[in-house]
Amino acid sequence: MANHENKNLMEREKEFSASYRWQHWIRAFSIVALIFTGFYIADPFLTPEPNAEPTNFQQALMRGWHEIIGWVLVAVFIFKSYLFLFTREHRGEMASLKDLVDPKVWIQQVGYYMLIAKHPKLKGTYNPIQFVAYAGFYLMLFGIIVTGLVLYVHTTHLGLGDMLYGPMRSLEVMMGGLANVREIHHILMWGIIIFVVGHIYMAVYNAVFGKEGAMDAVFSGMKWKHEDH
Repeated sequence: MANHENKNLMEREKEFSASYRWQHWIRAFSIVALIFTGFYIADPFLTPEPNAEPTNFQQALMRGWHEIIGWVLVAVFIFKSYLFLFTREHRGEMASLKDLVDPKVWIQQVGYYMLIAKHPKLKGTYNPIQFVAYAGFYLMLFGIIVTGLVLYVHTTHLGLGDMLYGPMRSLEVMMGGLANVREIHHILMWGIIIFVVGHIYMAVYNAVFGKEGAMDAVFSGMKWKHEDH
């Protein structure tokens, strides 16, 4: 009986730092706001109140907020890249590369999601499926930021817009023109929407079946783990 109880003992440990949690939520709210304003810019679905004066610049307002929040996303993307590459506190994310190249971990992880195997013991923070999904997500973020900057230099011709005009126009040509850039921007947005839906589903799945406080960790930073892990 004592041995059985020991197997079920769990200990609380830190999973995510405060800086990680802040950038996660800022990025999440930025993406939601960018999706909303992006949909409006592509196909306006709100009608401002009629006014005899030419002051109802709804499209310009949405575009302005889209650009402001876009720069917030750029800052968070750079900050998250710094955390992943250079900080000791987040080296568990880099350690996930060891699990990524381990076939046994892949097999056991797929079995876990099929409810036929236990969760594998991981060397890093993320299982291989998570790591591949996050890598794809950040590639899409990078792509949507670059295409967004190409579109940005066509509406802002001072300051950063002026500085970025030359290199962004070169990228525009490489992508086949402005219409193609806009199309790529929209496709990447849909890819990010699909990732977000999958991410929320898998977070809830792990919280329900893993019983380790996976959802709590992104709020409190703490997670419960079995002592034998």
